Amino acid sequence: MMTGFRLNLSPLKEPLGFVKLVEWLTAIFAFGSCGGFSGKNIISLFCGDGTNETLNANFHYPFRLRQVPLIEGNTTICNRSVTATHMVGDSASSSEFFVGVAIICFLYSMVALLVYLGYMHVYKDSDFGPIFDFVITAALVFLWLVCSSAWAKGLQNVKDATDTEGISATLAICKGSNVTCEVTEFANMRTLNISVVFGYLNMFVWAGNAWFVYKETRWHSQKFSSQPGPGRQQVPAPI
Repeated sequence: MMTGFRLNLSPLKEPLGFVKLVEWLTAIFAFGSCGGFSGKNIISLFCGDGTNETLNANFHYPFRLRQVPLIEGNTTICNRSVTATHMVGDSASSSEFFVGVAIICFLYSMVALLVYLGYMHVYKDSDFGPIFDFVITAALVFLWLVCSSAWAKGLQNVKDATDTEGISATLAICKGSNVTCEVTEFANMRTLNISVVFGYLNMFVWAGNAWFVYKETRWHSQKFSSQPGPGRQQVPAPI
């Protein structure tokens, strides 16, 4: 059996190779739209004496909000002494899990494309290659479901912690006083919403690809080869 590299672009014209290329691209969009995020909310404090104060909340991936300062050090706001205050919440585990799965899929898609385009003759001549490919693909379908669901919940926690209600609950000066706190400028979280969409899109793309990979395994070929053809009768075994 020849095992050398043979460049052949024909697999890209077939579902097995084309869908793998789509997986590579959607993985890039998934981790790029989440891992590169940075935003700022502007909080306006309307004091009882008619004066206004502003605070900035700068947050970014991986969204360890409890490390983001709203008030740095002891200071005076609206003629009141306030202590250092940080935001509440931590979505680092879900966001890093999501980005990690996306990067793994990005790398695996690259390796799989290399095999499809250069070593397809080896891939199809062995049982191990297609079976290994199918098992990994099926596992990644499950990981996309889990990480996308976790990140969707983590993103909602980020939104809750950075909106007016979340900020007002975090700042002590906004509680039980004549100071009104309101987020007057929100960070654009459109890319984060897109990342969740790409997460679930990846799950469906990888699930579809699992079928085409399964068709390359001996499990699929044995299933059809064991079925009797039309007009073919079973010959009874000799006694």
